[in-house]
Amino acid sequence: MATFVKAQASSFISSAVDFLTTIVLKEAFSVWYVTASFIGTIMGGVTNFALGRVWVFKKRKEKTIPQQAIKYVLVWCGNLALNTLGVFLVTHYIKLDYKISKIIVSFTVGITYNYFLQKKFVFA
Repeated sequence: MATFVKAQASSFISSAVDFLTTIVLKEAFSVWYVTASFIGTIMGGVTNFALGRVWVFKKRKEKTIPQQAIKYVLVWCGNLALNTLGVFLVTHYIKLDYKISKIIVSFTVGITYNYFLQKKFVFA
């Protein structure tokens, strides 16, 4: 249970990085919300990998970095696709604000996809 709580804290921190990046790009630099969300997801993914490796799953051995990184990128590509497509679909078709769409999609993907694949595949 402690690992799950740490994973959710890591996800929250990573999501904060993701959301901050997305909102700054969209609001301050007028980047299209889908592109801003894509870049935000990348920044959040880098944060999540670092926290997952060092703090959540405590898999810090230097020799495992390439293996973990490859597995993480595979899982993360699915995460990136699910988040980017999800934000577009919810924003475009349900007509919610992109920020609300991002919260809904990020939470759903984080709980149903990321945690289990990181625990069972990336940092196993």
